[in-house]
Amino acid sequence: MLKDKKIGVLMGGVSAEREVSLRSGTAVFNALKGLGYNVVAVDAGPDICEVLKKERIETAFLTLHGGHGENGALQGLLEVMGIQYTGSGVLASALAMDKEASKKVFLYHGIPVPPFAMVQGSRFKVQGSGKGLDLTTLSSELKIDFGLPWAIKPAAEGSSIGVNIAKEASSVAAAMEEALRFSDRVIVESFVSGKEIQTGILNDSILGSVEVRPKVGFYSYEAKYTPGLTEYVLPPELQPEILQETEKAALAAHRALGCKGATRVDLIVDADGAPFVLEVNTIPGMTETSLLPKIAATAGLDFRSLVEAILEAVEGRR
Repeated sequence: MLKDKKIGVLMGGVSAEREVSLRSGTAVFNALKGLGYNVVAVDAGPDICEVLKKERIETAFLTLHGGHGENGALQGLLEVMGIQYTGSGVLASALAMDKEASKKVFLYHGIPVPPFAMVQGSRFKVQGSGKGLDLTTLSSELKIDFGLPWAIKPAAEGSSIGVNIAKEASSVAAAMEEALRFSDRVIVESFVSGKEIQTGILNDSILGSVEVRPKVGFYSYEAKYTPGLTEYVLPPELQPEILQETEKAALAAHRALGCKGATRVDLIVDADGAPFVLEVNTIPGMTETSLLPKIAATAGLDFRSLVEAILEAVEGRR
């Protein structure tokens, strides 16, 4: 049925992840074209409504990362226009994109997350950029009751944009200011040292997992998108029972938010083997070398098969 419909691969957009999205979209477009679908590439700019109407798009394959493309706004627009789309719906997309909201949902469902605190940009009024404050005063100012190191993140961004690890009090202010460039709310999270695991989920089933080993620091934007800066271990080097618990937590997080289609759940497994959910990505990277396709390949799905499985789920849930 879908081969009779006109499919728009929505990519690009205006978020800080535009370039990554263009790469994902191009890979998906080429895959669908090769499979014989009637497909067009759509750069989702401010004129997106007019473009969708002009192109007579009937189904949207979403490859937008961050911003309005992943936070539920575009999903709501598509629903109003009567255009079916891949991936999660309005509410699940909004919850997953907002780290504060998603963490609260996870806690309600008993899903483990690192200790965290929220900081409003308007309350970050530390004199002298915080350089003259000791850790006790700084923690009091920001109402944080756990010790360093801290992972400091924008509340609503992806691809580790604006994320820094503050190992000492003197580096907190700069990390806060960087995060506030992308969001007026900031998550200050207790940094959990351990194995970084990414679990792929497709249509409510676990595809598998990959362990990422950045060669410098943590799995930052630079480590994600610079060739050679990260080692990927498939499957992760974890005891079978620990991997099972990790993937169980990932699937629970996916379901708690009400996600659909393909997601990638980011977790940390500490030295004791305890998994902590960091976030759920409702539109994971879809270049042929992105993590979800790597995971899918180990489950026997090549890139074209993965793309088609994501697309076919749209019809299945109507």
